[in-house]
Amino acid sequence: MSALTTLVVLLPLLGAAAALTQAKRPRVQTLITVGVLTAVLAIGAALLVAVDTNGAIAVEVGGWPAPYGIVLVVDRLSALMIVVSAAVLLAVLVFSVGQGLADGDRETPVSIYYPTYLILATGVFNAFVAGDLFNLYVSFEILLVASYVLITLGGTEPRIRAGTVYIVVSLVSSAIFLAAIAMIYGATGTVNIAQLTVRLAELPADVQLTLHVMLLIGFGIKAAVFPLSFWLPDSYPMAPAPVTAVFAGLLTKVGVYAIIRTEMIIFPDGELNTVLLIVAALTMVVGILGAVAQSDIKRLLSFTLISHIGYMLFGIGIDTAAGLAAATYYIVHHITVQTTLFLATGLVERQGGTTGINKLGGMLKASPLIAVLFFIPLLNLGGIPPFSGFLGKLALFEAGANNGSTLAWVLIGCGAAVSLLTLYALARAWSMIFWRDAEEVADYENPLAMSSENSSSATVESVRTTPRIMVGATVAMVAVSVALTVFATPLFDLSANAGENIDGPAYYVNTVFPGGLE
Repeated sequence: MSALTTLVVLLPLLGAAAALTQAKRPRVQTLITVGVLTAVLAIGAALLVAVDTNGAIAVEVGGWPAPYGIVLVVDRLSALMIVVSAAVLLAVLVFSVGQGLADGDRETPVSIYYPTYLILATGVFNAFVAGDLFNLYVSFEILLVASYVLITLGGTEPRIRAGTVYIVVSLVSSAIFLAAIAMIYGATGTVNIAQLTVRLAELPADVQLTLHVMLLIGFGIKAAVFPLSFWLPDSYPMAPAPVTAVFAGLLTKVGVYAIIRTEMIIFPDGELNTVLLIVAALTMVVGILGAVAQSDIKRLLSFTLISHIGYMLFGIGIDTAAGLAAATYYIVHHITVQTTLFLATGLVERQGGTTGINKLGGMLKASPLIAVLFFIPLLNLGGIPPFSGFLGKLALFEAGANNGSTLAWVLIGCGAAVSLLTLYALARAWSMIFWRDAEEVADYENPLAMSSENSSSATVESVRTTPRIMVGATVAMVAVSVALTVFATPLFDLSANAGENIDGPAYYVNTVFPGGLE
């Protein structure tokens, strides 16, 4: 299993190099990329079975023992994240292949798209298995470089502008994170995550608090928590449809994952739990209010993405095994459903030529399948029973009720209200796009709607056919999102076990240092 752990990172990296050498042979690039992600998905599934059965795995790269060398750690949480991420990356890749076959290189120039896509995958997978802060920092930098290339594909002015905002914000986040790493190393002499749980506890309380806050700010920007989420709605919607789907589904969750490791292992005393709960409530409310005020589907979904990060912070801030289990399940749910909604939006954009809600209408008759593919994840994200969105929220609310604090009950109320507002915002968009006649929508004005690039009130008719492979990839993701409900019991059991593992540093520390810390 040690070899499989390293392959999770090594395969996409080598695949990117191989794809780059085949710049003039797009079909070969496609086969390489699909093959690599399929292999990583299979490896991730094998690792998940192994760690669930036999316990977590720690791999000392190059034979250098911890804490002196690089350590890769796979527990239930990281293995689950690898599996879900690989599945999403593969589905979105198939979607983009269909788009490329139909449109050529206009949206996703394959000579750089496939290698960059695999570099992005490398950063995602490496972040989930990183056992030290500097390796985690390297993962973020890999993601930053690959993300900038992907978000600016096509070289249009809006994309370059969005990419500039994205890279500036990301560089600020990276600078804060790197400064925190330098200070932590200077104060403790290590950046090994397992060892830090002991050495940081020996520092003065004010130094601990400073380092803790710096890490949370750096990761909070990556996760797009309020008030550090201002950059996301102006960056993600400008990218090509498949790129937006990957960014929305995965990149913010890497930040959430880093917050989990910070709170459960590096600073396990729960000193900032109250702050996390307050930030969770604000992220929920501000995000969904922004969503309600949008007249563009991509921007609407970007704001719902922000609001639902608040649910994950809710589970982390409760700081119990039940809360962490619920947060883990909700992360898996949100990665799947948010990606599916953005893929469905890509189909809407292709069929109607725009994502402006006021420019679309009558698509139910023209594209009933697309209407269904958008409607199912809409209900799921809105928390309608019996979908996984409802089950995840119910588990979070139960964990909050068991916590019993006033703030936890406030979060439960906020979560319920945000769920209803999410359903309202998405249902209104679906009604205008699919149910109402085009002429009726063109005359409709949302008094809360904010101006956006695609929000004029002209009617646009279908301008392009939709390749079957794009529809097939979206159907597959809808099926996966439904499977989260069908197989909710084993997934909840796995999440519960993962929650117990990460509720405190003992399990993680014993995995990295089975002989104990000196």
